[in-house]
Amino acid sequence: MKLKSLYRCQQCGFQAPKWAGQCPDCEAWNTLVEEVVSVGKEKSRPCARPRAAASSGVVRLSQARGKALERVPTGIGELDRILGGGVVCGQVLLLAGPPGIGKSTLMLQAAGRLAARKVLYVSGEESLSQVADRARRIGLGDCDLALASETELGRILEAVAEVKPGVIVLDSIQTVFRPELSGGPGTVGQVRDCAAELLREAKASGAALFLLGHVTKEGAVAGPKVLEHIVDTVLQFAAEERQQLRVLRAEKNRFGPTSEIGLFEMTEGGLREVLDPSALFLEEHSSRPAAGRAVSVTLEGSRPILVEVQALVTPTHTPLPRRMATGLDVNRLFVLVASLEKHLKLRFDAYDVYINIAGGLRVKDPALDLAVCLAVVSSARDTPLPAGRVFIGEVGLLGEIGRAGRLAQRLREAERLGFKRAVIGARAGAELAKSGAVTALKLSRAADIPGAVEAALRDFGE
Repeated sequence: MKLKSLYRCQQCGFQAPKWAGQCPDCEAWNTLVEEVVSVGKEKSRPCARPRAAASSGVVRLSQARGKALERVPTGIGELDRILGGGVVCGQVLLLAGPPGIGKSTLMLQAAGRLAARKVLYVSGEESLSQVADRARRIGLGDCDLALASETELGRILEAVAEVKPGVIVLDSIQTVFRPELSGGPGTVGQVRDCAAELLREAKASGAALFLLGHVTKEGAVAGPKVLEHIVDTVLQFAAEERQQLRVLRAEKNRFGPTSEIGLFEMTEGGLREVLDPSALFLEEHSSRPAAGRAVSVTLEGSRPILVEVQALVTPTHTPLPRRMATGLDVNRLFVLVASLEKHLKLRFDAYDVYINIAGGLRVKDPALDLAVCLAVVSSARDTPLPAGRVFIGEVGLLGEIGRAGRLAQRLREAERLGFKRAVIGARAGAELAKSGAVTALKLSRAADIPGAVEAALRDFGE
């Protein structure tokens, strides 16, 4: 047997005979890593355990119908919201996030709630005493969990066969390796083969499998992209501007929605669910008006959340004025600023424009356009918007105020938080009245941006 070196891309798996700064296949930079492989004839070594069967044979569609999906709630409301009500038997989930974000804590809390289903918690990064100490700190000291500290795939599969769990938690997939394969743990070949073998085992046994994974500096799941393709659900765990706030998003979900988010706060006793996000994001909202501040209502899945839009317009000191947005797509900011220049006859070519969504939430809802525009106008004119008002509507290139989906639900959330008035699009107001939806908010309808500015600064009276 002879050994030779080759360089394998950690993003796409491309093999190259020599190192290069950029992968010729996927064009990713600095992803080629040296691996040692054997060449020539070699007797195949027996695997620690035979692979689980993955073939079902050929059947008719009418014969393939099974039982309705049975969901098992995890006991964590925010996680169940993301999953669509709970985990499904045989479901494979990938929870990705940067180091220290709270992935292990969240999974340990979920494992404690699911202990009645017989949970096997396998840690490849911590010893058993460290896992037990973490469980004690978050109040799971007396929980009946099966623990294992192992990184070799064969031994993990043996533990699964011994315990026969209903839920498997593996922390993390990048630490698992198979001795028969070349390359160290975390390489493309190791991650791909180990994840595929664990997936076959989960599908064959019907156990729900949670795989914890790291992310790269760019925020993508570390390892090959095939890891995202083979699992049923991909959950992204991220920290926002607030150090204690954690946001859980579903990037992929074969058994539930992908538009929901879950909010958690990191405390000494573990992760705590944020049940009222609107109150959280507006807790620092002052009743005293301030220039550049506007409040809107965004929808994250089925949940309306009040957010505060902050704008700062200041004279520029560079030839090219800056446009920066935190929590909002900066390209959308360019479009909205251009629309304001066109329809309000304002000039921003000598001014920098900065936008921030208070609280650190990242939003893509176009219904925030009106609040962004009015916050920019308020800062540019140094005129505060009256307190107690929300602004909901999409702003088009022609300056018209468009509709916002599920407007009645947004208005009810604003009313619950104590707001008294709302500025919405004229078409949206007509449709709201036609639908018969009832709201105690005083509504002002605006057909375009000039009308919205006038309505925002108008004194409604009590």
